[in-house]
Amino acid sequence: MHSELENRTVLVIGRSGGIAGAIVSAVRASGATVIVASRNRDALADAYGEELTIESVDVTDEASVAALAERLGRVDHVVSTASARARGRLSDLQPAAVLQSLSTKVLGPILLAKHLAPRMPQDGSFVFFSGATAHKPAPGMLAVAATNGGVDAVTRALAVELAPLRVNAVSPGTIDSGAYDALGEQQKADLFASRAARNPAGRVGHPDDVVRAVLYALTSTFTTGTTLAVDGGETLV
Repeated sequence: MHSELENRTVLVIGRSGGIAGAIVSAVRASGATVIVASRNRDALADAYGEELTIESVDVTDEASVAALAERLGRVDHVVSTASARARGRLSDLQPAAVLQSLSTKVLGPILLAKHLAPRMPQDGSFVFFSGATAHKPAPGMLAVAATNGGVDAVTRALAVELAPLRVNAVSPGTIDSGAYDALGEQQKADLFASRAARNPAGRVGHPDDVVRAVLYALTSTFTTGTTLAVDGGETLV
């Protein structure tokens, strides 16, 4: 249990399952009051029922973010896992999909910081999500790499501008969070076996690996402006 989070209010933005769901569970277990938000409020309500305060927000829409900030008042920490993937090779990429990816993960943090930072205590923090592709791009991942690189840059810049508020990012590698389930059981197993074999850690990641990094970012008061790699060394090989 992270006593630093006890009796604090943490806003977690993202889907109801996977990594976001694991973060919610861990932060609650640390004694914090958790507020969850996403564009799909109904999905959050189905997942959490009346256990948590549930809000609706579109992080790409400034009016939506401003309205959320007004409703919430003071919060201590903000974690955003919101994303909009734009995978595909250069010849197949559609500008609208690329802009949606950038708007969600790069513009989104800027808007969240703009409207929530003034309502946060000096020892509060933001945690955003980057990704290993920022440092290890691959064919078909151009827009994802560009987006994650943008998150890293925004994290550093916000840490300077919002100081002493802290701003950090978490950069996962291959995580078995459900994101790869659409590949089908065999293709997913083959992909994970291949990446585990090359990865210095000898395995793919689990949501708990990411959760530990998020809790560290939320509670380490001498850590700001950094991107925490949770990739088992995937970007080294």
